[in-house]
Amino acid sequence: MARYRGTLRGCRGEASRLGHSSSGLTAVAASWQGAVRVELYACGDRDFARVSLTPHHGAGVERLLFDGPVSGALQSIKRCEEGR
Repeated sequence: MARYRGTLRGCRGEASRLGHSSSGLTAVAASWQGAVRVELYACGDRDFARVSLTPHHGAGVERLLFDGPVSGALQSIKRCEEGR
């Protein structure tokens, strides 16, 4: 069974993709001015998210916006260091 599910909606309707704890799930939404990348990944039994700005076709910047638990419980939770 999948651990993650991602959806996206555009002019041609909605699409979805699944991810497992070994594969994670990555989505990129881009414009002519840059892109936003969202990654979900597992660290043991906890789920983490990494959200960053990233260049697209030469435009935009690379900047980490968030890297932490999906639950938002930032107090007393250490960042996952396993394979990341």
